[in-house]
Amino acid sequence: MTFSTTELYKTLCDGPFIIAGPCVLESYELALETARIVREAADRHAVTAIFKSSFDKANRTSASSFRGPGMTTGLEWLARIREETGLPVITDIHEPAQAAPVAAVADILQIPAFLCRQTALLQAAAATGSVVNVKKGQFVAPWDMGPVVEKLHAAGNRHVMLTERGASFGYNNLVVDFRSFSIMRSLNVPVIFDATHSVQLPGGQGSCSGGDRRHVPALARAAVAAGANGVFLECHPDPDKALCDGPNSWPAGRLSDLVGDLKSIWSIDYAC
Repeated sequence: MTFSTTELYKTLCDGPFIIAGPCVLESYELALETARIVREAADRHAVTAIFKSSFDKANRTSASSFRGPGMTTGLEWLARIREETGLPVITDIHEPAQAAPVAAVADILQIPAFLCRQTALLQAAAATGSVVNVKKGQFVAPWDMGPVVEKLHAAGNRHVMLTERGASFGYNNLVVDFRSFSIMRSLNVPVIFDATHSVQLPGGQGSCSGGDRRHVPALARAAVAAGANGVFLECHPDPDKALCDGPNSWPAGRLSDLVGDLKSIWSIDYAC
C-alpha cells in the first residue's frame, strides 16, 4: 500500500480526518482489531482516518511501565496493519536516528509534545520528506509554535501539521485554550486536537498518569467547532486493561458514535 505524501497532505489539509488507535502497540492482534474498528468508523461517516500507535513510549512516568515492542517489531506490525487495512499510519519518533527507518514504514512522523522544540529531531524528521505532525508541548504557547514550523520549513519540508493537546494548569492537570486552533491555523498548517491526551492527568497516579475520559466528547466537539481540521483519539477495545494511557483512552466500541457527532459539526457551514 503506497500513499503519495503530497496527496495525503492535501487530503489532511482539506479535512476532516481522525487519527486513532491504541497508545502503544501491545500486540499485533489487538492493534489490528483496533485498526479495523477505526477504518469502519471512518468509512461509515466519510472521514479520512490514520491509524496511530507507538512502538516505544519513551516518556513513561515510571521506568517499569510498559513501553512497547521496540522499533524493529513495532514497524513490522505497523507495516502489516497498513497493508491489511489500507490505512495510512502515524507513529512517534524520539531520536533523530529513528526518523529515516520509521519514515520507510510510516506515512506520518509524530514529534511528541515534550520534544517539540528539539531542533535536531525536527530537522531529521523534515529530511525524510514525510508528513510531520508536531504535538504542541504542554509548556508552549500556541503562537510559539511558529518557530517550530519555521524549523521544518527551513529544513525543506512543507508537509507540517500541529496538534493541540492541552496546557499545564498547575500540577497534574491540563486545560485546553480553544484560541489555539485559530492561532495555529494562522501558520497555514492543518491543526489537530488531541482529545484524549487533553483529559490526561500527567503523573496523576504517582507511578503513572491518570485521566478522565468522560470529558473527551465535549472537548472534541468544541475543538471541531473552534476550527480543528482533525481529531486525535487514543482508543482501545478495553481501556481499563490498556497497558498505557488507559484512563484517558476512548472505548473503541464507541468510536463510531463519536466520529458521527464530530462529522455533524464539521458539516456546518459557518458564516464567520
